[in-house]
Amino acid sequence: MSDYHLHLHPHQPSDQGPPPGEYPPGHIEAYVEAAARRGVHELGFTEHLFRCFESGPALGDWWEREPNPRLAANTREFIAAERNLSLDAYVTAIEGAKAQGLPVLLGLEVDYFPETIAAVMELLDPYPWDFLIGSVHWIGGWAIDNPSTGFEWEERGIERGYDEYFALETQLAASGAVDVLAHVDVIKKYGHRLSEEPLHHYRAVVAAAAASGTAVEVSSQGLRKPAAEVYPSPMFLGMFREASVPITLASDGHQPDEAGWGHDAVVSAARAAGYVERLQFRKRTANPVPLT
Repeated sequence: MSDYHLHLHPHQPSDQGPPPGEYPPGHIEAYVEAAARRGVHELGFTEHLFRCFESGPALGDWWEREPNPRLAANTREFIAAERNLSLDAYVTAIEGAKAQGLPVLLGLEVDYFPETIAAVMELLDPYPWDFLIGSVHWIGGWAIDNPSTGFEWEERGIERGYDEYFALETQLAASGAVDVLAHVDVIKKYGHRLSEEPLHHYRAVVAAAAASGTAVEVSSQGLRKPAAEVYPSPMFLGMFREASVPITLASDGHQPDEAGWGHDAVVSAARAAGYVERLQFRKRTANPVPLT
């Protein structure tokens, strides 16, 4: 089995893991060993593109277009603290681990901004990716899954927040820029929910993913958060299955002991939705393999 969403450095500030940008001996091996204890034997690493300094020119200073100065300042400070990795060093570390025979794949988590996705794909084109996952973490300058911006929910309201988030998620799914949609309903991460699941938004994302040939990950990360639920929700995942959108499995771990975390839960969720296969990637080519 596999875990196709892992990071080698925790978010800052943190006293966990190696210093940002360093890949000491045994660090990647620790992920492999922890995952193996959970029955997971193939790992796809997916560092955040925005954390790599090479992403600056392509992504631009998107927070400066945010009309709310409080949100703009929050993201400005967050990026200043987080952009401490090198894309080239990350690729070298994973490719080196591959060369040593470790069961790892080279992936990347690509934040979606409609205005800059073309520049981002041009930046990424020369690298030997096995797969790319795409995510929406920002609506303008609002970091939707950052607890320090929780105040914006009161101002914007849950319905508007969901409308704006899923509009971007649908555009990402339709773009065909990435291979897999990451934590597709992460908007629920901190427990902000509508009175009923937004089926019209789900339908739009599912239709876009089916049309573009983009897969969706089944992630255990939500089980570690106030959402207390796998991403995507059972109803949402069932809709992906009905549309024949394929899946990958994920933990979104940021340290070795999280590799493969919640594996049984995501497999159970996938099976409950009717899946019997998952995707395995090599050089951005996907092949279905049994879910067992």
